[in-house]
Amino acid sequence: MSRSALFLMRMRGFLRKEVLQIYRDPSSIALAIFLPMVLLFIFGYGVSLDAEDVPLAVVLDDPGPEARDFAARYDLSIYFHTHYAKSIIEAERWMTQRRVEGIVHIPQGFAADLLAGRTAKVQIIINGVDANRARLIQGYSHGILQKWTEVRQARGEPALRPAATVTQRVWFNESSISRNYLVPGLITLIMTLTGILLTALVVAREWERGTMEAILVTPLRRIDLLLGKVLPYYVLGMLGMVLSVVVGIFLFGVPFRGSILALLFLSSLFMLASLGFGLLISAVIRVQFVAAQISIVAGYLPALFLSGLLFDLDSTPRFIQIISYILPAKYFVTISHTLFMTGNVWPLLLPNALALASMATLFIALAYRNITKRLDG
Repeated sequence: MSRSALFLMRMRGFLRKEVLQIYRDPSSIALAIFLPMVLLFIFGYGVSLDAEDVPLAVVLDDPGPEARDFAARYDLSIYFHTHYAKSIIEAERWMTQRRVEGIVHIPQGFAADLLAGRTAKVQIIINGVDANRARLIQGYSHGILQKWTEVRQARGEPALRPAATVTQRVWFNESSISRNYLVPGLITLIMTLTGILLTALVVAREWERGTMEAILVTPLRRIDLLLGKVLPYYVLGMLGMVLSVVVGIFLFGVPFRGSILALLFLSSLFMLASLGFGLLISAVIRVQFVAAQISIVAGYLPALFLSGLLFDLDSTPRFIQIISYILPAKYFVTISHTLFMTGNVWPLLLPNALALASMATLFIALAYRNITKRLDG
């Protein structure tokens, strides 16, 4: 019998054993299918970078119609939920008690200054405990002021004309909805967690249950063992990825402007890198609990904080940026955002694909080397 026929026979038997193990122990299916769905629902609905219904105190010291018209702009905004205070002292007390997150104070003389062509002053006080949220509230407030000025100018009513008019256009995420940015990145985090856990836990489970020794005395070669542990969980992981993409597009309404084939190919590289890292952990750790902890600490948490999804890496110290370059998630976040929001921009996709291919090769090679030592030792 030829070597290729023997190889196919060994792989067929080993893969059948892995499929039966997955069927009899549904924890792998739960990790690959149900965990991504749960995480996507939690993060997709629970995490948002937008600020909506922000409680805001409005102090209307000027009773004129101009002041009331300006305050009404905050009432109509989806970003604010206004509460009218009788005085600035009451509004400041609300701010101290965290009942409101900002104060819009329209002082006496607002209408008179506006009608006279002078600068009409408005005081905006924002809770700066959360600096990012404070900047969002500040931006929304300035947007309301600009819109109010433009409406008055269109009506021919007194308004201070700006020195220049800015025409804005948002590319790639025209609606400026943070979910369109978050969901593709969340798919990256989900694939990181499931890909690493799938291989790290299943091999450690073999050692805990004593079945690994039985495998080692079979005619399986080291490459057979490696492929047999990668291929079934690659299929499971990719199935979870496809379901996550379908949910992201059809449930969350995230636009997808790239190629499905490009997404499958680049996702495969990232999944292989994650599975290879999990195999590398499993080549050293034989306890499921420890393997799970190491997978989360060494795989998921760095991907969460250093992939560029939640934090701008360009504003971090240089050594943090250097560390991020060794994380596969950093490259796939860029790939997923590009495919979903922009399209097949190959000058951007190809360098990241090359980095993922290199990491997948490195992790699988290291896992193979450590498995070899175990088999020989």
